[in-house]
Amino acid sequence: MTSLACALILLSVTSAAQAEDMIAPDRIIDAAIGDWNKDGKPDLALLALAPPNDQADNTIGIYIYLLDKEHSLLKLAAAAPDKIWGSAEPGGIVGQEPSIAALPNGSIAVTSQNDAIGRDRWHQTLTLAFRNNAFVVAGYTYDYRDTLNPDGSFTCDYNVLTGKATKGGKELKIEARTIKIQDWNDDIGQKGCGVNQ
Repeated sequence: MTSLACALILLSVTSAAQAEDMIAPDRIIDAAIGDWNKDGKPDLALLALAPPNDQADNTIGIYIYLLDKEHSLLKLAAAAPDKIWGSAEPGGIVGQEPSIAALPNGSIAVTSQNDAIGRDRWHQTLTLAFRNNAFVVAGYTYDYRDTLNPDGSFTCDYNVLTGKATKGGKELKIEARTIKIQDWNDDIGQKGCGVNQ
């Protein structure tokens, strides 16, 4: 809760943005503060719900801000609307809440999950890193468990930048890729982990 309060304070000092870039404060569902670009200044990452009339399957966006070098104001560095699946409305389903966190190495972890409904339970984490002045998906971790078939459960850890993946203890080799968060979709991670193949 403290990080969310700090995030809201940092967000309140941002420069004026165009109306279409504005995130209504009541749409912010989680926040993380860290030094994403390693300049020694605190930066901000948010998860925010899409407007109520949005018809996308994934209704939660990722918004990353960097503290400007010349002015002590946050500037939007990456916007990836409709990127994450989850339940974040008041009265929503427990076990489907997404989260965002700062990692000690300056990366960002974005987690989504279904630990509530149906036999297919999963946790998914995207690890975002600042590379060549862009935020890219550096890693994809997917844990799956079938509540009716425990033998069908697995864990996959996929380093997107190197193309190396491990699924259930087995090494997989996929093409190394550099994918901006704006261009990412979960099918890329699922394919890299050999899910549904």
